[in-house]
Amino acid sequence: MEQRYYQAGVETMPREELRKLQNEKLRKQVEHVYRSVPYYRALMDEKGLTPGDIGGVEDLYKLPFLSKSDLRETYPYGMLAVPLSDCVRIHSTSGTTGKRVIAYYTQHDIDLWEECCARAIVAAGGSKDDVVQVCYGYGLFTGGSGLHGGAHKVGALTLPMSSGNTDRQIQFMMDLKSTIICCTPSYAAYIGETLREKGYKPSDNTLKAGIFGAEPWTEEMRRDIEKSLGIKAYDIYGLTETSGPGVAFECSEQHGMHINEDHFVAEIIDPDTGEVLPDGEKGELVFTSLDKEAFPLLRYRTRDICVLDRTPCPCGRTHVRMAKPMGRSDDMLIIRGVNVFPSQIETVLINEGYAPNYRIEVDRVNNSDTLDVFVELSPDQFSDTVGAITTMEKKLSAAITGILGIHPTVHLVAPKSIERSEGKAKRVVDKRKLHD
Repeated sequence: MEQRYYQAGVETMPREELRKLQNEKLRKQVEHVYRSVPYYRALMDEKGLTPGDIGGVEDLYKLPFLSKSDLRETYPYGMLAVPLSDCVRIHSTSGTTGKRVIAYYTQHDIDLWEECCARAIVAAGGSKDDVVQVCYGYGLFTGGSGLHGGAHKVGALTLPMSSGNTDRQIQFMMDLKSTIICCTPSYAAYIGETLREKGYKPSDNTLKAGIFGAEPWTEEMRRDIEKSLGIKAYDIYGLTETSGPGVAFECSEQHGMHINEDHFVAEIIDPDTGEVLPDGEKGELVFTSLDKEAFPLLRYRTRDICVLDRTPCPCGRTHVRMAKPMGRSDDMLIIRGVNVFPSQIETVLINEGYAPNYRIEVDRVNNSDTLDVFVELSPDQFSDTVGAITTMEKKLSAAITGILGIHPTVHLVAPKSIERSEGKAKRVVDKRKLHD
């Protein structure tokens, strides 16, 4: 099969040239961040570092890490590296303890991000002759906007469907003969299931490929989606803090996702010590943005656990590949594409007058994530009528939805009915089968 690239010169650049490009960009970026972001300058000063100490990628280890807690501490403008008037857009994660991470973008940042997504679309076989149906959510979430912009760069007809309204999704898919679909894997599985229920066979649609990300999924789920939709399913990786989807993507070989190394430098570290680990060892993924203008993060800890692979890929792309993340080094859950921390739910409980005795259960039913929150009532609250408790459950569910952006089912239960732990409380039960 003939390989196609969106930007062949960069995607197949010899490793020595790629490293030279990274070194040049990194020196400029460190200077930019040191000059423009007082918070990060203070972190460097604390370590006795100046931009002149960073000659290239080999010196990255000297720089301080950034984590989500730093981004919360500097909310909303503390990590902004350009005048606000130079920014044309924001995106945001769901808020933890009331504070969201806001990522800022100049037009240059958006252009580079969309180019990364265009590479992913072309790697999945896309061209200007395709019809790309984007079913990721739009708005503050990065998924819809990223793949939408990438499809435009490629020149494909773009259907900005956003998520939900499955009957309409299927109508447009069939009437406009969509060839590539972009959404979460669980939604792709649901579309496949709905098509089957409506009496369609996989051969009845014109889809050839799907680009799926924003939540964990297994190889088993990939095979099921490919079978139900009659497509080849491709993985894509990204996070709001570094731009959004398109940081890394699968090629037709599907042996890991190629990281766009002309824009991002990846490291794997020991999550406990911060020590950089050699290629092939499992650890926490850390990213440095090489040419982001508005929100350039250096050594950002993703908390995703994975492995890097620099062996040559038969597709011809020379950029390093990352394995599908194997877990997290913190307690974050990804539910329906949304980042959820138990601490977010705990904060709502306390604000609403409940004791922080709770259990979170996550499951996947009919290929869609479910979120159940069990909360203990106090003896006084438990004496209320059934009708009053139902009203309280609805009110608490609405409060949690307001923070997370996804709807949980709340169960108010009897006092002392949630098991206590003498060690670290086990707050989360994740029943999803995320690994084969």
